Amino acid sequence: MKYTWLGHSAVRLEIADQVLLIDPWEDGNPLFPADRRDEANAGVTAILITHGHFDHTGGVPALARELNVPVYGIYDLMAWWGEAEGIETVGFNKGGTVQIGEVAVTMVNAAHSSSMGGEAGPVYAGGEAGYMIAGEGRTVYVSGDTDVMADMKVLQDLHTPEIGILCAGGHFTMDMKRAAYAASRLFSFKTVIPYHYKTFPMLAQDAGELKSALPGVRVLDPDVMETIAL
Repeated sequence: MKYTWLGHSAVRLEIADQVLLIDPWEDGNPLFPADRRDEANAGVTAILITHGHFDHTGGVPALARELNVPVYGIYDLMAWWGEAEGIETVGFNKGGTVQIGEVAVTMVNAAHSSSMGGEAGPVYAGGEAGYMIAGEGRTVYVSGDTDVMADMKVLQDLHTPEIGILCAGGHFTMDMKRAAYAASRLFSFKTVIPYHYKTFPMLAQDAGELKSALPGVRVLDPDVMETIAL
């Protein structure tokens, strides 16, 4: 299993027989190195979307057409994109599980918002979510954008994820302190990886607070395009 951070909340996850892009905001992402785009997208088999905000969906329909891969996400947004963008989509909802090759992906709750820009203002984009991604006998929790939720204890009991990829930048999502609370009080991760940080000045710029708050947990903060084995 391999993890590559593409900047902000964009993730490349190689698991079992799949290469998944999660919220691959590449065009306009200030942390994403455009000259390594081919490397980031090599061998991709599917795209997962957590919610509709531009910093998670920007350029995704065009990318899906280019790579000729399906996009998975909340039913409402996938139905819209399937019709309006002419791309292959698989819409499902919270509590639902889809099988992508040897990988099982369950959509789970998040506490955030979800919209896209429209001519008259924000347009509802179907709700926000996270994912439990199971393969190779292990489960990875990708939080999407969220605050701490009591639901997380239920997710731990049902899925027992070993790895947590957690938004931790603050302002729009939980910050490092709140992510550490979730990791230590609600989950039992062996490995934690923060994301949704460093991108803009209003967000946390390092993971030091998260690391110091989670002794005994493997907290990783790789550079953009650095691939790490999980």
